[in-house]
Amino acid sequence: MGIEMTGPLKVDTGQRILKEPHEVFEAIVDPRIIAMYFITSGSGRLESGKMIHWSFKDVGAELDIKVNRVEADRLISFTWTASGVEATVEIGLEPDGKDATMVYVSETGWPMDEMGVGRLVEQSKGWVGFLCALKAWLEGGIDLRKGGRIKGAGKYVKK
Repeated sequence: MGIEMTGPLKVDTGQRILKEPHEVFEAIVDPRIIAMYFITSGSGRLESGKMIHWSFKDVGAELDIKVNRVEADRLISFTWTASGVEATVEIGLEPDGKDATMVYVSETGWPMDEMGVGRLVEQSKGWVGFLCALKAWLEGGIDLRKGGRIKGAGKYVKK
């Protein structure tokens, strides 16, 4: 007899960044800064209740995000369809020592089925990449996107 799981699948990941929470927060909500390491361009600052358009020219994607809630230096929550279904993302920031921040990312909204598991895996890789890119940019001014997309990435997910 197998284990029966219910409820939506959820990405949960995190990374310690050697910058204070305010600097990390600004690097996520300010379209000029997030364009240095994650998106290509954004239509505005992430603020509660706003609809924002993000462009990812390096992977040929564009999408709108509905910003649910923003708490300065603590939380960014939005809904988007980056994985092909509507999912909710929460990015939490917690001070960790004098000049560091723990950044936690969760995303949920996929059903407990083969397609949902595929989307969970792809989004998990994406959020780890986001955290690594955020860390590289803030701590060293390095844009990890310059190497381009890995050939064949995502080929195992049914579209």
